[in-house]
Amino acid sequence: MAATDLAPDSETAPDANAADPGPVDVDGLAVVRKRVPNARSICDAAVLAADIEAIVSCEDDAGLRRTAVLARLKDALTTGNAEIRRRFEASNDGAACVRQNAWLMDRLIEAAARLATEREFPATNPTTAERIAIVAVGGYGRGEMAPQSDVDLLFLRPYKQTPRGEQIVEYLLYMLWDLGLKVGHATRSCEECIRQAKADVTIRTSLLESRFLWGDEQLYAELRERFFKDVAAGSPIGFVEAKLQESDERHRRLGDSRYVVEPNIKDGKGGLRDLHTLFWIGKYVYRVDDVTRLVDRGVLTLGEARRFAKAQKLLWTIRCWLHYMAGRAEERLTFEMQPVIAERLGYTDHAGAVAVERFMKHYYLTAKDVGDLTRIFCAAIESEHKRRRPWVRLSRLLTEERFGDFMIAADRITVLDDEAFARDPVNIVRMFHEAQARNAMVHPQALRLITQNLNRVDAELRRDPEANRLFLEMLSGPKNPAPILRRMSEAGVLGKFVPDFGRVIAQMQFDMYHLYTVDEHTLQCLSVLHDIEAGDLKEVAPIATEVVHKVLSRRALYVAVFLHDIAKGRGGDHSVLGERVARRVCPRLGMSEEETDTVAWLVRWHLLMSNTAFKRDVNDPKTVEDFVKIVQSPERLRLLLVLTVADIRGVGPHVWNGWKAQLLRDLYYRAYEALSGDSLRRGTAARIEAAKRRLADALPDWSEAEVEAHTALGYPAYWLAFDSDTHARHARLVREATRDGAHLAVDTRVDTARAVTEVTVYATDHPGLFSRIAGAMAATGADVVDARIFTLSNGMALDTFMIQGEDGKAFDRPDRIAKLASAIERALGGTLRVDRALEARKPSLGRRTRALRAPPRVLIDNKASVTHTVVEVNGRDAPGVLWRMTRALAGVGVQIHSASISTYGERFVDVFYLKDVFGLKIDSKSKLEDIRKALMKALGAAEERKAA
Repeated sequence: MAATDLAPDSETAPDANAADPGPVDVDGLAVVRKRVPNARSICDAAVLAADIEAIVSCEDDAGLRRTAVLARLKDALTTGNAEIRRRFEASNDGAACVRQNAWLMDRLIEAAARLATEREFPATNPTTAERIAIVAVGGYGRGEMAPQSDVDLLFLRPYKQTPRGEQIVEYLLYMLWDLGLKVGHATRSCEECIRQAKADVTIRTSLLESRFLWGDEQLYAELRERFFKDVAAGSPIGFVEAKLQESDERHRRLGDSRYVVEPNIKDGKGGLRDLHTLFWIGKYVYRVDDVTRLVDRGVLTLGEARRFAKAQKLLWTIRCWLHYMAGRAEERLTFEMQPVIAERLGYTDHAGAVAVERFMKHYYLTAKDVGDLTRIFCAAIESEHKRRRPWVRLSRLLTEERFGDFMIAADRITVLDDEAFARDPVNIVRMFHEAQARNAMVHPQALRLITQNLNRVDAELRRDPEANRLFLEMLSGPKNPAPILRRMSEAGVLGKFVPDFGRVIAQMQFDMYHLYTVDEHTLQCLSVLHDIEAGDLKEVAPIATEVVHKVLSRRALYVAVFLHDIAKGRGGDHSVLGERVARRVCPRLGMSEEETDTVAWLVRWHLLMSNTAFKRDVNDPKTVEDFVKIVQSPERLRLLLVLTVADIRGVGPHVWNGWKAQLLRDLYYRAYEALSGDSLRRGTAARIEAAKRRLADALPDWSEAEVEAHTALGYPAYWLAFDSDTHARHARLVREATRDGAHLAVDTRVDTARAVTEVTVYATDHPGLFSRIAGAMAATGADVVDARIFTLSNGMALDTFMIQGEDGKAFDRPDRIAKLASAIERALGGTLRVDRALEARKPSLGRRTRALRAPPRVLIDNKASVTHTVVEVNGRDAPGVLWRMTRALAGVGVQIHSASISTYGERFVDVFYLKDVFGLKIDSKSKLEDIRKALMKALGAAEERKAA
């Protein structure tokens, strides 16, 4: 795809070596009338007709004749499709491809219809009742057909079907079906068409796009005349409203955002169906057959028409690639397809952005253009409607509210005259500020005027103190800032007023963790922050809801959320680069030096809390010490907690769960305790004693001697790892197993609040115990999200695992829990073949995950803990990968003290706290290298199985 076809500006242009179909000409929108170049190489209609005539002349048997004709038509279809695909792959011109497909289908239907009407069921002098017209409807009626699209036909008759008409229709349908085509069809009279069109807007739309193919053209002309006279006349606004409502419902069904990471090219927001809606509206209201005529009518400017052509061409090109590669009518631009299509369109990696991300950015910018065109259409139609109904203007004047250069009518804000933005460019920002303050929508005509004045959002306006004050008020005021900022972004204002934000607009993150582009994720985070402050997330984020009202730097918090991902896609650590952006942007917005410092710190460390809570053992004093050294103050701790919750929730509701909330809560309380003035070491000793006292209180039926004997079993770290309820459950499990002389006891508890199932295993400790248990869990489809491994003073292991099903929810079905307990017993007894069980399991990852890269990596940190060696392992998730890693660690003779297991879409980050066989921290360089090699080998084995 050529740079001129895709890029809105030179900064985002694709590669010079990308396939170039030539410049987009606006005439390319007139798809029905556009000539197909060198059409004979696709299908020579004259030769095809002559061949069929020769078959009919030579073959008297009807069955043999039909078989021979069908074979000739199949050959024409196969040859034509091959030539169209060859042209498409050479040109990357989807608009030409869909025209050529429709043209080929016209020739085949024409040949079959001529055969049916003139040779198979001839009528020398057909009566009025025998008249019939074959009409293309739907997309085929527009002259557009994707490679795997249906063939939509209307068999039009005068008033009732005759035997001859039925024979013709049946013959044609069976012929098309036998060609392997998917045919949608209806047989109706003109009267039936008009009646149904009045009652059903879908049928009305289908007839609007109708195109004569074969038969009685006068009959089709009667239908068109009746349609525009009896159906379309006097109902333009009703049709427009129905189609826009239909679009809104479709968008809601598919996520209501054009920035989802796997968009639907046909029906998604900003997709082809939205462009079709504009075409339908234009044809219905203005009686034009192509978008170019809307320029003549003054509805679109020439530049806007070219944007329409460019958007349509890219969307058709993507859709054709999807159909060809999938071999079916695939409309979703999936992870699996994205890198392949990016390569076919000539995209290559650039600094800070891989090819697929650059390709997807151009798609999202195109989808945004479609939204702009929709607003322009609506404004033009409303203006036309008002001109025709002067009494509407009079009633509107009675309800208008005027202030400054603006007015509000019918809850929509607009400018008093077209010179408002030229007179004072600050009005561009002020209009959005007023819209937010007054809960008003921005009028489409005002948005169109802004588009024409975007050049006024320049360096001078960005330096203007009043413009920056208004923007900061929108961002950090009492109302949810996300809706108004989204409107500013879609109007092109936000990206120009804050150019750093403009760089992340439509910036895709090619992974399975993020659901949105960077800019949409940022707006989602701001919306979540507002919901936290409003108390709407009290059930799922109670601590953040509590502390957000204690922060002293509320304005800094909102600005930090707005800027936290501002430097993504620049080829470096976006947190470090984002800090520099914050220090440059905040003073411009009018923030104090203290606020700027707070925002910059939050942007720099916005991943610190989640990384510490999810990847480190918060019960290790060194973990909390290192965290507190960076945080330094309770105020920063509160700000960081709220920002972290907003960031995680902003990825998507499925990412946040009770288990992550618990981990963040534990870290927050431990850090707050340290920041409150207590010595961390002294506080730890006090917490251990308090935990033992709470355990005694929770066991009223135990004697003092029994309590003392049990508390003597656990080492200090054990008492810091769990709450009193868990300690009490463990105590009962240990006592029961000791009494029964059992070498293995398994206890399970479903924790719905944290969306996990807690599995406790009490067993004789031995090397490889963790690995065997992890293998049993993998074999039964359980995913480990956290593990706490403890050896008691009696030589027994007391290991606790938090597990979930593959759906990210608690592993709670009784039959599956029973199967898990049995698998653990068999694994520890040596009778469970984990390899075979994993082979029997269906892979939990879909095909699209194979398109994503997550190279394995092993990081060894001997400074993160005083007593343990911390090993962090990154890689692509796969069934059994945890078992392979823990088996590898057992093989090199190290003990796993605890493990933190995190999954981010297709990627996992697992952290192990290790000691050697003597219970000491591992200092030997050769031993550390053995650990690294063993883990990399295990990850290689996991990748091989996954690829297989």
